[in-house]
Amino acid sequence: MKQVNNALYRSTIEIGASKPKQILWYFVNIIFFKNPFIIISSLKVALLKAFGAKIGKGVVIKPVTNIKYPWKLQIGEHSWIGEEVWIDNLSQVYIGRNVTISQGALLLTGSHDHTRITFDFISYPIRLEDGVWIGARAVVFGGTTCQSHSILGMNSVAEKDLKSYTIYKGNPAIPVLSRTIY
Repeated sequence: MKQVNNALYRSTIEIGASKPKQILWYFVNIIFFKNPFIIISSLKVALLKAFGAKIGKGVVIKPVTNIKYPWKLQIGEHSWIGEEVWIDNLSQVYIGRNVTISQGALLLTGSHDHTRITFDFISYPIRLEDGVWIGARAVVFGGTTCQSHSILGMNSVAEKDLKSYTIYKGNPAIPVLSRTIY
């Protein structure tokens, strides 16, 4: 039986930025985003834009957020990124308009190919369409689309697409209710 050999590991990630830009972002992320004392959302939005993110108006970014690569991030108007959210966007992450990502949620685009002896890195984009709500401590895996106005409940895990106007809970997340907005 074959075994994983991490010495043979290969990464095919396209970072999309020069080494100096990556290093500069590393320090900006620590000082202005992961820091609990920096509460000025407009400053964070300006910094993200300076590093290549596409950000709509009215976006709110709370303290202690962690964003891997802003140049692979798009956030629509009036969306909220809660405290301790981690956007581990090794691939593109698209966040639509009026999206809420609650405290401690994780958007995780990268993983490894567990079927290969080389345990190769793999990464897929995440898409959160307009009106989506990702609950506190929920996880969205790469390759997932959360369709318009779907909800991923607290501590739930989305490994597959979520249908519009549907509430999902659990690990793995399953549909439990329809979402009605009055």
